[in-house]
Amino acid sequence: MGEAAMGAAVLCAGAAALLMGGWHSGARRAQLLLAGGGVVSTGPSAWREAAARLLRIRGRLRPEWWALAVGVVLAVLGASVLPVAAGAAGVPLLRRVRLAGEARKVRERRGDAVIALCGALAGEVRAGWQPGQALPRAARDSGGLGGAQAAVLAAARFGGDVPGALATAAREPGAEGLLGLAACWRVAVDQGAGLAAGLDRLEAALRAERDQRADLRAQLAGAKSTAVMLAGLPALGLALGTALGADPLHVLLHTGAGLCCLLVGGLLEGLGMWWAMRIVRRAEAA
Repeated sequence: MGEAAMGAAVLCAGAAALLMGGWHSGARRAQLLLAGGGVVSTGPSAWREAAARLLRIRGRLRPEWWALAVGVVLAVLGASVLPVAAGAAGVPLLRRVRLAGEARKVRERRGDAVIALCGALAGEVRAGWQPGQALPRAARDSGGLGGAQAAVLAAARFGGDVPGALATAAREPGAEGLLGLAACWRVAVDQGAGLAAGLDRLEAALRAERDQRADLRAQLAGAKSTAVMLAGLPALGLALGTALGADPLHVLLHTGAGLCCLLVGGLLEGLGMWWAMRIVRRAEAA
């Protein structure tokens, strides 16, 4: 265990050196000393520069890598490599959570763009433009067609199957509202119905659905925050135990009973978080 703790300490020291000055900071300091014959400044300006560099590195660092950083710190404090392994295992899980959040934001932005497309297209039609001429103008202003914009506009310009192209574009996540636009377009062309009136109703329906999802997400935010807070209580218990001098990290990482408690507690913690998030996701989907 002593060699493992020493290795973890060396790893932390190397990471701290990288964060504070980069790989070549020692060479730069030596070059400054030999060239100018002076002393490298370590005053407030040097600390401000180091803090600004840390902020820049933190901005480029993905959030999931903080799990590994926390694992390294706990490995040094507890003189064990187990926290490093746990932190490394948490990196792909946190990356999956981050990517899912980014995908949800992309879907929401695309849905907002589809709503803007319906409103802009209705305005262009009311202004006197034919649907085939109004669609390129509305798509350019709103960006609601996404990656299928070229195919849809080509179908509109050359008399192709615009509803079919819109249905294909609606397969992208968040662009499901284009199916309604395709239906409005088909009804307007086949039966001569007013396209602007149908687009107004479609826009209102899409806005109502978006607002309903936002309201439901706001109502579920409290339950999600409560689950996350309860999941962090064991860390608070460890901090309190350390402050009282009980050394809980040594008990958990270097005794058989502690390792069993750590394994069972970690499994129950993960199962509880998965179950709570599953309930929230099912409520959002419903």
